[in-house]
Amino acid sequence: MKLRTHTLGCKVNQYETEYLREGLATIGYAEPEGDEPADLCVVNTCTVTAEGDSKSRQVIRRMARKNPGAKIVVMGCYATRAPDEVAALPQVTEVLTDKRELPDLLGRFGVTDVPTGVSGLGGRSRAYLKVQDGCILRCSFCIIPHIRPHLTSRPVEHLQDEVRRLVGNGYREIVLTGIHLGHYGVDWNRERPTDKASWIRLSHLVRRLAEIPGEFRLRLSSIEATEVTRELLDVMADHPKKICPHLHISMQSGSESVLRRMRRRWGRQRYLDRCAMVRDRLDNPAITTDVIVGFPGETEAEFAETLDACRQAGFSKIHAFPFSRRRGTPAWDMEGQLSKEVKTQRVHELGRLESELKTAYYQTLVGKQLQVLVESEVKDKPGRFVGTSCRYAPVEVEGSRDQVGELVEVEYAGPASRVHGMHPSPV
Repeated sequence: MKLRTHTLGCKVNQYETEYLREGLATIGYAEPEGDEPADLCVVNTCTVTAEGDSKSRQVIRRMARKNPGAKIVVMGCYATRAPDEVAALPQVTEVLTDKRELPDLLGRFGVTDVPTGVSGLGGRSRAYLKVQDGCILRCSFCIIPHIRPHLTSRPVEHLQDEVRRLVGNGYREIVLTGIHLGHYGVDWNRERPTDKASWIRLSHLVRRLAEIPGEFRLRLSSIEATEVTRELLDVMADHPKKICPHLHISMQSGSESVLRRMRRRWGRQRYLDRCAMVRDRLDNPAITTDVIVGFPGETEAEFAETLDACRQAGFSKIHAFPFSRRRGTPAWDMEGQLSKEVKTQRVHELGRLESELKTAYYQTLVGKQLQVLVESEVKDKPGRFVGTSCRYAPVEVEGSRDQVGELVEVEYAGPASRVHGMHPSPV
């Protein structure tokens, strides 16, 4: 039996596809060779933007053409948002609208030993660890809380076991991820609102995972500014070799008025104060972010406020997205929808600023010892390898193929560093 999968969207989707693939492998499903048709196809979809919907439909139709007669199972946020639309596509036999039903789906296929986690992540050099699901915020631009509103945190003990398994299988970087990572434990804490001393938070989980012996490091995926707590920073500071000094703190806008229209939970100054707190507590950390450009009604002055906030925050990377309307969200029919041309121009302007800020941050790292995950050999450059440092700066180094997938220490000299004699990182 042959299984072909395709994943669109976030790290959580990638994790969940791998979970399904590993479960089906226990009953004999394997990857097809070359163009060999599959018996079963799984498409994990995304609906964050209209483009995500379109790409999901394209992938499903392509799967049907290239795998005639195959059953196609579709899951993910687009499947949840528009199940009837998905079910009408060619060869779709099942639409999974709730990711909590993944174990049940495996059971319907005959899997009796349903896994509690994953043991790897395909051919990737780093592993993703899904620690929670669901989001209960109501940002005016986002459809995801309407699609995945149920908060579910995975038990600490299950996550510890999974980290040990991943490290034992050779993974040296594990990225903690979730639909809303900072909501880890909130579902449990809601059950005992008056007993705050017993609450479980993200900081507790990170500390427990960092204390696991072995040569590996943890990286946190996207987190909200209000969830960058002193307790979390204390854990990161206490384990500088085990937890990457890098936080992706989603900003979305640096304008006070736009943040209000977005229904974000903080203002501009509170966000910048959290970035300052990160820098005070950690050694030269990398701070990266997301920014939505061209939100309805965004004026030139409001966009200028975003550019100024980015400079003050000193981001090392900015994921800039033009605003995409999603039916069912308050921003769908807000007044002041901007043209594609204006949004494109502002994305380009923000990109130029990102390049400037990135270069400035990389300069602060020159001469420092950085822990680097060696990922792949550079094409047409024998003996040259690229990797990602603990501070999310790319590094090109000299080494050998047996170091791919390993953590090494290098003296940083810029993204294309000519560093000799990499040596194992003392994790």
